[in-house]
Amino acid sequence: MAEQEELFYKVEGGIATLTLNRPERRNALSPALTHRLADAWKRIDADPEVRVAIVTGTSCGTFCAGMDLREGARLKAETGKDVLEFFADLRNDGLRQVRKPLIAAINGHFPAGGMMLALNCDLRVGLAGTRGGITEVKVGRGSPWAVPLLWMMPQALLMETVLTGEMIPAERLYEVGFLNYLEPTDEAVQARALELARKIADAAPLSVVAGKKVLKDATTLGCEPGLQQAWTYYHEHVYASEDAIEGPKAFAEKRKPVWKGR
Repeated sequence: MAEQEELFYKVEGGIATLTLNRPERRNALSPALTHRLADAWKRIDADPEVRVAIVTGTSCGTFCAGMDLREGARLKAETGKDVLEFFADLRNDGLRQVRKPLIAAINGHFPAGGMMLALNCDLRVGLAGTRGGITEVKVGRGSPWAVPLLWMMPQALLMETVLTGEMIPAERLYEVGFLNYLEPTDEAVQARALELARKIADAAPLSVVAGKKVLKDATTLGCEPGLQQAWTYYHEHVYASEDAIEGPKAFAEKRKPVWKGR
């Protein structure tokens, strides 16, 4: 396992693709993989060539099974420490602070930490016939990371999965708006995610980053403070930019804009 690349990272056409690569463990999160992911979140924002990122898993029927419980049991026996003490970005602060859009191409079941990765992405494409949920009560673990789901799905549905540990069909999650799209095959999931990523990569980068920021901030601030902050942010970072001139100019000249990101 030590010799296997647990996370594939590539950039093409302004799109970074992160692929969890532990299919023999259903793409479960090992300590090493969490450190690779923590580095990747920083890398996405630091790379000016990256406009958007797709997060997916090596095809094995599961997008991400959550924490690797067998690895956790081994570490506990060997060190006496809980596996979370070896994890990077434990509270998902690094993931939630990524400025550029993240798209989850959920090409399999997504329990526990798989749901955690999915909810922290901005757009989600699911696979028909799969299930996602918060299963921690079945193994004596916890799900503090699930709180943002109160803004993403009905409270009763969220409470049911938190208290029972039962998985929710992807079809139901699509119905309530947690999933943007539901596709019939793994290939179709990847194609839809790539289509969305290309549209984002072609858009004005400052406007994209601003759109993500102000909407996410408003879930914490509330409507009126969030609205005020949105106006301020757009005035300072978007409307005064060169891209704000280029966009209308390109429209008038009937050509594709050349974005500078400034």
